[in-house]
Amino acid sequence: MRIARVAHPAGVAFVTVEGEGEDLVAREVADHPFGEPTFTGKSWPWADIRPLAPILPSKVICIGRNYADHAREMGVEPPAEPVMFLKPSTSVIGPGAEIKLPRDSNRVDFEGELAAVIGRPCRDVPAAQARSVVLGYTVGNDVTARDQQKSDGQWSRAKSHDTFCPLGPWIDTSVDPADLAISTTLDGDTKQSSRTSFMMNDVYQLIEWASRVMTLLPGDVLLTGTPEGVGPMVAGQTVEVTVEGIGTLSNPATPR
Repeated sequence: MRIARVAHPAGVAFVTVEGEGEDLVAREVADHPFGEPTFTGKSWPWADIRPLAPILPSKVICIGRNYADHAREMGVEPPAEPVMFLKPSTSVIGPGAEIKLPRDSNRVDFEGELAAVIGRPCRDVPAAQARSVVLGYTVGNDVTARDQQKSDGQWSRAKSHDTFCPLGPWIDTSVDPADLAISTTLDGDTKQSSRTSFMMNDVYQLIEWASRVMTLLPGDVLLTGTPEGVGPMVAGQTVEVTVEGIGTLSNPATPR
């Protein structure tokens, strides 16, 4: 099942997305997307609605340097344990929304990632049971002001600007995260190309790690790390992140 959050002619709603290609249809969900959905009976062709970020999380938990080749391209050795940081909920935007490049940064990078969406409150989840707390998976872009990351000596400002966490186009509840192709293009040129099987810590291990530290709530997003090939984007360019079995997340970069 694919779950999206959309703006439709009468407002905003969660929907399930059915069909393929140009025949996609959005069916309105009566309440929230957790558990077995009930429907209002309303539906719209996908072309008649506007997709939003598929979820509004209480927090976005991010994992740094989870692909060895990316760690090395950043000039460090792969860490012995996951490196965890947070992005604020105010950084989240949806498909097609503009990534606003800050005036006080000279380099803003794309970082394509697989994102897991939590489906129920949980704490201290063993990796062997982590699948049961996942609602599904979406595509993420951990946008980073690289110069600020280097100058600050920590990552909060560089990762937290408004619009620095594109998510979408929907949440897929059936995809297996173990070995998915992940790629990022900039104006159509491929910059990142890898597979989730190259993660040093898989999704379920990351959920175990994060849930030891903090309670995870329904809708929380876990960004699982980016592969090698990150790089800068400038105003006027469009970045697209594709994860096999889920879809493509596209966002233009514009000046703030």
